[in-house]
Amino acid sequence: MENKEAKELLIKYKVGMCTDEELALLESWYLDYQDEATAIFPEGIAKVKEDIWAGLPVHQSVGKSVSLWPRIAVAASILVCIAIGLVYYQYNQRKDDTRLAAIVPGSNKAVLTLSDGSKIDLSDISKGTLAKQSGITITKTADGELVYTVVENKSTNELQFNTIETPRGGQYQISLPDGTKVWLNASSSLIYPTSFGAGERKVKLQGEAYFEVMHDKTRQFKVMSNDQIITVLGTHFNVSAYKDDHRIVTTLLQGKVRVQLNDLDVYAELSPGEQSILVGHNFSVEKIDNDDAIAWKNNSFVFDNEELGSIMRKISRWYDVDVVCPPEMEKMPFSGTVSRNKNIRQALRIMELTGTVHFGVEGRRITVMP
Repeated sequence: MENKEAKELLIKYKVGMCTDEELALLESWYLDYQDEATAIFPEGIAKVKEDIWAGLPVHQSVGKSVSLWPRIAVAASILVCIAIGLVYYQYNQRKDDTRLAAIVPGSNKAVLTLSDGSKIDLSDISKGTLAKQSGITITKTADGELVYTVVENKSTNELQFNTIETPRGGQYQISLPDGTKVWLNASSSLIYPTSFGAGERKVKLQGEAYFEVMHDKTRQFKVMSNDQIITVLGTHFNVSAYKDDHRIVTTLLQGKVRVQLNDLDVYAELSPGEQSILVGHNFSVEKIDNDDAIAWKNNSFVFDNEELGSIMRKISRWYDVDVVCPPEMEKMPFSGTVSRNKNIRQALRIMELTGTVHFGVEGRRITVMP
């Protein structure tokens, strides 16, 4: 029984207003939980017994005490077990809340790997110049953005590549050498050249990113993501290409893009407000709400009939937690909105309020239960 329901039944029993069905429910609860209830602390049990005993009718009808005693004894046992169960439930609830409070949201953190293999932890350094390579200066701004600036035109036949990677619980923003801005979501990586030549501009994404591509009609901009290629001249779009999602989702906010299955003649062309979903070798296109698609970039979770499995993978990446979800529950749909700046408790509570799911907490492991 839920906490509120059990309390109401306790009150109705004390005043003698329980129906036969409610009495049967109380007895059933007692039989199911009498063993588990024995684990409650002795001092809690003693207090519960005192409170229940004080309200029993044996103190109010002395003349009938003998005939009432057997029923009173059974009822007292039932009420004690119910009350102890409530204490146990509330204790575990407080314990889970304490554990959840220790799980904080993600923040700006990433690792930059230069072309020579050296690594720079971007969350550990202050603003200023980080490196210089092939006529490019790499700086970190005061608000945490990584910026590439061309300070000297050097012609070279060999491209040099850098990689920026965000961990679970991290995100980062980067301005590429051509002025294109990229926001990386948690557990993502972007491989890109330190300077773009006269030909096409090409980067490789793993995970999720939002792009604002600098327009250049002479040079196409391409994003390689697993089995998909996105081709644009200048536009705004979001790509989600996590391997464990087993699909690639591309959402167009502005301009026009072409999404293609590698070099095969399988593709989709998107207009603003459209989203392509690549599963296997097949594209599907649907109309969507742009704000929902880039909610993560604006520090929000927005779930619109989204499957529980997908939601829990997002929570796992952003809060850096491990999630155990039974396969039979992964398809359950949920809707809701919560700030990504909030403690993980708020995100989980939205789903718990439906009464169909509960979450157990052990360290940094979240277990999904019916």
